[in-house]
Amino acid sequence: MSALPADPAGRVEVVLVKGGRTKIRYPAELLHEDGVRVSVRASWAGEGVRDFGFVRFEPGDVFTEHYWLDRWYSVKEVRAGDGTLKGWYCDITRPATRSGTELVVEDLDLDLWRSADGRDVRRLDEDEFAESGLAERDPAAASAAVAALDELEALAREGGFDDLPA
Repeated sequence: MSALPADPAGRVEVVLVKGGRTKIRYPAELLHEDGVRVSVRASWAGEGVRDFGFVRFEPGDVFTEHYWLDRWYSVKEVRAGDGTLKGWYCDITRPATRSGTELVVEDLDLDLWRSADGRDVRRLDEDEFAESGLAERDPAAASAAVAALDELEALAREGGFDDLPA
């Protein structure tokens, strides 16, 4: 767990790893770092539009992302290019690590969505998580991942992520 200084220009590179391989990497503006939580802002880094059926991520969307160096999740506030809040997309991950200007996060397949109005809270990709074999390879990590998903769901149903814990 490192709290190395960010790039002097306030930029970091977010590196999302899945299954031992880099899934995506993208530049982000550093907003906050206190040795426990790192918050960044980045534009949608995916290619084109990603339509989940309940939300669309598309060019112009802005993500304010919160990562913890001691928690098994990240929380991403998603806004359209015009500033309209779409909701929050949460990834279950191993605790983030900082190395120089890189913020590295290992995705553990489980996700959670909370719509802007709070009416739609849904657990995602539980089938992918089960198929990943993590429960057999690393039972402690699998248990921590499920507990993190339960914690995020409770937060989402109790009012959301406006006041994220430090």
